[in-house]
Amino acid sequence: MLAADLVGVAVFAASGASAGVLKRLDLFGVAFVGFLAALGGGIVRDLVIGAVPPLAFADWRYAVTAVAASLGVFWFHPQLSRLRRPVLVLDAAGLGLFTVTGTLKALDAGVPAVGSCLIGMLTAIGGGLARDLLTGEIPVVLRREIYAVVALAGAIIVTILRGLGHASFWWLAAAALFITGVRLVALYRRWSAPVAAP
Repeated sequence: MLAADLVGVAVFAASGASAGVLKRLDLFGVAFVGFLAALGGGIVRDLVIGAVPPLAFADWRYAVTAVAASLGVFWFHPQLSRLRRPVLVLDAAGLGLFTVTGTLKALDAGVPAVGSCLIGMLTAIGGGLARDLLTGEIPVVLRREIYAVVALAGAIIVTILRGLGHASFWWLAAAALFITGVRLVALYRRWSAPVAAP
């Protein structure tokens, strides 16, 4: 799970760093946005459940992975710009993974079911919120894309599985794959949430 977690960190860091590059931030700015995009949700989760210091600061591998991925994007962004589709797939996988791990960590900390679902969702989308706010964009999760809704639905599934005693690796992996799959289908089909009429 650690390896998968670090892959998710690297992908989210790359997405944050890419946004920083597009906004013409300097090297430190790109690394900072990438770091928060990758680890912001987990930091919020750990602070909410009282797990201090947050994992992002307690385990050096998380911070190093986020910064290394961000610096890689900064130096190689012209070549990486052609990898948009693989990055979207990895981003969807990161959404699924972080939803599952965030929800489980909240449940393990004794947070009630509803709160754990919300914390699981925030773990998955918190970094993207930080990225968009730092780069002056309306957060993706507040626009029409099906993103936060998928994370919340996945957190509910994880909570139900845990309540039924089905919290084995395979059940949780299936939940992460479900979240990833729904996100990818939503992207492919261009599903969107309704917006208010003008």
